[in-house]
Amino acid sequence: MEATLRALVDAAPTATLLFDAARNVRYANPAARVFARLCAPEKGDRPLETVDDWHPELLSSVALHLCSVQGSWNGEVILGVGRGQHKILLVHLSRVGAELFGMTVRDITLDSARESELHARNAELEVAYARLQGAQEQVMQSEKLASIGQLAAGVAHEINNPIGYVNSNLSTLQRYISQLFSAIQSYEAALAGGAGAAAAESIRQKLDLDFLAGDVPQLLSESREGIDRVCKIVRDLKDFARKERSEDWIQADIHRGLDSTLNIIWNELKYKAQIVKTFGELPLVECLPSELNQVFMNVLMNAGQAIKDQGIITVTTSVAGDRVHIDVGDDGEGIPADLLPRVFDPFFTTKPVGSGTGLGLAISYGIVSKHHGTIEISSTPGQGTLLRIDLPIAQPH
Repeated sequence: MEATLRALVDAAPTATLLFDAARNVRYANPAARVFARLCAPEKGDRPLETVDDWHPELLSSVALHLCSVQGSWNGEVILGVGRGQHKILLVHLSRVGAELFGMTVRDITLDSARESELHARNAELEVAYARLQGAQEQVMQSEKLASIGQLAAGVAHEINNPIGYVNSNLSTLQRYISQLFSAIQSYEAALAGGAGAAAAESIRQKLDLDFLAGDVPQLLSESREGIDRVCKIVRDLKDFARKERSEDWIQADIHRGLDSTLNIIWNELKYKAQIVKTFGELPLVECLPSELNQVFMNVLMNAGQAIKDQGIITVTTSVAGDRVHIDVGDDGEGIPADLLPRVFDPFFTTKPVGSGTGLGLAISYGIVSKHHGTIEISSTPGQGTLLRIDLPIAQPH
């Protein structure tokens, strides 16, 4: 058995030494003698009687003491081997008797160099990835602002309508207030002159105070509604255009996001599409709201553009286990089967030249994937298209 074990150690490629407490070597396998020449190539075949003959720094007193106390020791040792070169060694010490120790030495210089190179490559990749993320965020923000730019005329129209009748109402109110001040002055004059109820009634009828009493509250109510409408559009635009940091994950109301988006793009849809909303009972969803709003806008705008004259756009939400579904359908032209696999490719578009960038669905796919969700599309030419967005209620942590 002893001869078998010795043969195994002799054949092992790992340098192995057996030595006593005074560092005198009792045994060294052939791999250890080859390793000695690598440690000091200029010294040739020198006597190898002690561990220090291999290299003075191969075995430190601290390592030997720890091995004596603990029974073993492992560590990396860096040795200078001349000509400015060094070797990195993985050393294992074991106490095999009261005064006897075993040592195995493995050269990991190349492994360490590869690891250092790998770390350097990883650092380069991290920098490149950070730059890519920055570029992707810029593209997303640019596409978002470009979309708002395309909608600017429609949004301005949506704002101009309520502003127009608020302005008209204010002019009417200004006239009414003049009449009311005139009535007050007439009443004061009538009272000073001792006029009776007949004179007061005459003033009331002349200035039509009954009509003013009924119309003023209505004008104020209409004006308030117009201002609220403008405020809502501006608020939705602000929420939509806001640039969020990647860590701004919050619990958000998906229905509010859909309604806000529809409010922004309503002028683009209202002349050609009827919106049919079927909203289920959804919990708050952990997400980046403004990014999801960008997805909703891209999908809804595509649905509207697929309808030539008049049609229906359906928006349906539901819950399935720990996920929510948002389905957007239209009864427009549909997409040919051979083009369907390409709709999420960057810069691919079925629209005429100049009518789209081809980035809307590609960016939407990236945003949904970032939310650990899926986006799927099915379509039948001549009948319409259905797009499903599937999102987790809570993000995996």
